[in-house]
Amino acid sequence: IARSTESYPAARVPRSFMAKGNYFTVSGKASISSLIYPMPSKDGLGVHVTLDFAERVRLGPDLHWVDRLDYSLDQRLSEQFYRAVSAYWPGILSRELSAAYSGIRPKISGPKDAPADFMLDGPANHGMKGLVHLFGIESPGLTSSLALADLVAENLARS
Repeated sequence: IARSTESYPAARVPRSFMAKGNYFTVSGKASISSLIYPMPSKDGLGVHVTLDFAERVRLGPDLHWVDRLDYSLDQRLSEQFYRAVSAYWPGILSRELSAAYSGIRPKISGPKDAPADFMLDGPANHGMKGLVHLFGIESPGLTSSLALADLVAENLARS
């Protein structure tokens, strides 16, 4: 959208990269009662454990840099998920994992770059009244959507 905005400086649009994340579900009733997040790595938050509203356990996402949209998921990745999660939940080894789904998330830093968070570009930066662009918003930015909305409103009010 930013690239097609008339008069918006193309040099202000950050490079974008696609990171594919796969998710697996865990068989049986949840033996955990809270979300588990490992220590973040250079590329992301690591494979974490979440619970849905039905108390089913889900693992993910992992990270694979991709050049095209591809939402296929390989069941053979389950071995990598077992290894990643067993470090902090040894009980996972007695469970069956099933491929669930995958998604593509935008990143403004690539596999050889230092990690970068999302970017907000408002009128104070680019000089165009009434325009705010948001780049590279993935988790945790999505979980901060109300705070981001406040920042966008502040940027617009100042323009």
